[in-house]
Amino acid sequence: MLAVLVAWLSNQWLIVSREWPGVTALFSGEVQSQSLMQLGIYAVCLAVIILYVLSSRNKPLRTDAALITRFNTWFIRGCFWAVVFVGLTDMAISFLRVEGLLHHFFSEDMVKELGRSQFRGSMIHMPLIGAGFLLALVTRTVGFHWLALLIVVAELAIVITRFIFSYEQAFMGDLVRFWYAALFLFASAYTLLHEGHVRVDVFYHALTRRSKGRVNAVGAVLLGMSLCWTIILIGFKGKSSIIYGPMANFEVSQSGFGMYTKYLMAAFLGVFAISMLIQFVSQLFDAYADMKDNAPEVEEAVDINYVATPAADLNQAG
Repeated sequence: MLAVLVAWLSNQWLIVSREWPGVTALFSGEVQSQSLMQLGIYAVCLAVIILYVLSSRNKPLRTDAALITRFNTWFIRGCFWAVVFVGLTDMAISFLRVEGLLHHFFSEDMVKELGRSQFRGSMIHMPLIGAGFLLALVTRTVGFHWLALLIVVAELAIVITRFIFSYEQAFMGDLVRFWYAALFLFASAYTLLHEGHVRVDVFYHALTRRSKGRVNAVGAVLLGMSLCWTIILIGFKGKSSIIYGPMANFEVSQSGFGMYTKYLMAAFLGVFAISMLIQFVSQLFDAYADMKDNAPEVEEAVDINYVATPAADLNQAG
């Protein structure tokens, strides 16, 4: 699943952004070097996974599950910092723009560029997103409680400015929606890890650990991964798809002087599907270990708030 995910997203980017023919062009009777290279991406990704599995036969499944979870934690942590940086920066630019204050800080040419979504997205948002993922390497919290607090503060600011100062702008509501969408879509994988999603439990609580493992394994593949792949395939398929289309065009809302982050909110759906797919793979490993009635060797070693767990701690937990 993870290998195909990386290969498919890479190939889809080449097809849509660089107009490569795709692997399916090989079946049309016309062999192209670009199609062979795209097929090679699948082969390389699968080869890497196979070599890893063969070289780690003695490693417990729960250890692999912990490694996948830690990667997913970094991914979500990076997304958290990215939306914080982008939200605060874009809000400040939108405030200065709507109040006509940008010319006090920037040249006339820069003021015009800041009014273009393509410039603001590529030259301001993208570096901030990169900085967020770099910061995620050295921080420990996934930040959901802080993001929730920021949403409350942003909403409170709207209430105070509207009813006390009779002041409200479109970017204020955009900021709340931007952070609110990120909170729910980014926190889904975290909630899955801690079994916080709503579960209609009629028979599950009375099952043995091995039976629960079977239920979780089947559910992860047939229900969880199938849903994630449906979102990924539909959302990234073609230039006019519901996720890739807004991202490629840096789509903005029609409010005029609001925030230029609508295209990122479309990307949140992709983050949701990818992070959930990764977490379902981790859950599948844990479920299969339960099916084999293996003790949770590294269960205590997995902490979503930490960047990595030392190998010595893993061995001790085992």
